[in-house]
Amino acid sequence: MLNIRQQHNKVNFDNTGEKPYMCEECGYRTGDRSNLSKHMRIHTGGKPYKCDQCDYSAAQKPHLDYHLTKHTGEKPYMCGECGYRTANQSYLSKHMRIHTEKPYMCGECGYRTGKKSHLSVHMRTHTGEKPYKCDQCDYSTAQKSDLDNHLAKHTGEKPYMCGECGYRATVRSYLSRHMKTHTGEKPYKCDQCDYSAARKSHLDRHLAKHTGEKPYKCDQCEYSSAEKSNLDQHLAKHTGENPTCVGVWIQGHLPVVLSLSHERPYRRKTPQV
Repeated sequence: MLNIRQQHNKVNFDNTGEKPYMCEECGYRTGDRSNLSKHMRIHTGGKPYKCDQCDYSAAQKPHLDYHLTKHTGEKPYMCGECGYRTANQSYLSKHMRIHTEKPYMCGECGYRTGKKSHLSVHMRTHTGEKPYKCDQCDYSTAQKSDLDNHLAKHTGEKPYMCGECGYRATVRSYLSRHMKTHTGEKPYKCDQCDYSAARKSHLDRHLAKHTGEKPYKCDQCEYSSAEKSNLDQHLAKHTGENPTCVGVWIQGHLPVVLSLSHERPYRRKTPQV
């Protein structure tokens, strides 16, 4: 416990901004001796805060508190704007920038975001960098989450399950997105009309109707589209492939087209002569 003189000095340091306590290893400075003690654990490797449910240990108590939520599943911090929940208050503070501010801007195209890490990922769309590589095939990607999704195709693992209907997903974000089908939640709202959506990608697609923007461009002709799926179908015309449909003949009749994305077949129209 701090004595009266120490408390007085601490208040004075806090008010003046003076930082008399310095780490001799790296030059870190602070106005609080206890902060210096915590900092020194970076160099000594001391981790006095231990989890009683596994072998995890931490140098700081807040880190242990956050770790414990992985065992309990508790996410007490919620965004009042969109319902996002997290176990870490600092994560919520970072998340709120999505709604209140976007200080990080791309100098190439004007893209703005509330997170510096998002800007770093975005910049790879300009540089073409794909640092995350699959160790089972030649797939590579700009985002780790995309690599995680891809790896699930090799393993077939779907660890995230919906308690309502048994739906299983390869990644947690897919399950979160799926849960909105049960809750009816549509947090993504258009600021130009009363449209709302359960997925941000759906809102982005809708906004293109207002702006006329068509960001998905064919590299073989002048075609462009507001939706990536439309571009994929268009590209099939160049390659001769059909990525969404498989045609089969049934007893010499018109070909029945089985859509890979829908179970119900439909009959291809007879070509006009």
